[in-house]
Amino acid sequence: MKTPPESFLLFKEELRKAQLEKERLKKEYDQKLSGVNKELERLKEQIQAQQEMLRTTLDYASNLEVKLDQIKSDVIISQSQKNKSVY
Repeated sequence: MKTPPESFLLFKEELRKAQLEKERLKKEYDQKLSGVNKELERLKEQIQAQQEMLRTTLDYASNLEVKLDQIKSDVIISQSQKNKSVY
């Protein structure tokens, strides 16, 4: 059997190196992508938590507004009753 030409052996070695480099780059890419996905998930959780805090704050403010209106109504009624009893 004939020995393959030297250029073929060099090409085969370069191809093997290129495939190894490709695999290394793919692993590196997959690791970076995984890291980015984890960070994205963490940011989504933070945004959801902040949205929930905003909802809670708005509900609290709305309840305070209702209570304030009720207190105002009670004060007005109390003052009108006080004025009626004085005269």
